[in-house]
Amino acid sequence: MPAPSPGPGPGPRPALAAVLFDMDGTLVDTEGLWWQVTQEVAARIGHRLTDADAPEVVGRAVGDTAAHLVRVTGRDDTERVAAELGDEFFRRVDAGAPLRPGVQRLLSQLEAEGVPFALVSASPRAVVDSVTRGALAHVPFAFTLSADDTVRTKPHPDPYRAAAERFGVPPEACVAVEDSPDGAASAEAAGCTLLVVPSLLPVPPSPRRIFADSLAGIDAADLRRYVAAGLREG
Repeated sequence: MPAPSPGPGPGPRPALAAVLFDMDGTLVDTEGLWWQVTQEVAARIGHRLTDADAPEVVGRAVGDTAAHLVRVTGRDDTERVAAELGDEFFRRVDAGAPLRPGVQRLLSQLEAEGVPFALVSASPRAVVDSVTRGALAHVPFAFTLSADDTVRTKPHPDPYRAAAERFGVPPEACVAVEDSPDGAASAEAAGCTLLVVPSLLPVPPSPRRIFADSLAGIDAADLRRYVAAGLREG
């Protein structure tokens, strides 16, 4: 009886299908605004925000930050604290938020080369809409996802999985661009090729994470190379 023929080897790596951008701290410099707002709300309820609070504040959804402040102060009004945080942050973002270095050039290049891209944020829909009407009004996102658009937001994989599904492509054919530990965890768990450009918080290294100091040194060719290299398998 002839020996069975070997099965097919691993298929070719997918080409870059889409780029999925985080918003706060990645495209726009809003992480500093969020920290200021959280400091002020925390002070009003009797807590002095320090670097020890940062993992529960930076890159987290409004509800997560409110729950942390309520927990450390022994209060029981999470919804009210969340409303204060959201309202004050919205007011500051609505006044304008600067783009991060290299963002405009990379977005323009992706648009010119026909590479689709979307925004995947852990901010509430009201904040996402404010930024995309303001600092990002000129950006032709295929769509935007907010914390309100999935059952679970970052650090869970749901937002990035949902974005890949909307594009109709596998997550590993998408490059997710993130700046925070929770965002990186979300994109990595979803299976995306992951580029990390840290802002306020350091992001732990991983063989599956590509790091850059700034988007100013990144172009579309780099993103294609990351997907082709299959660093998610590393």
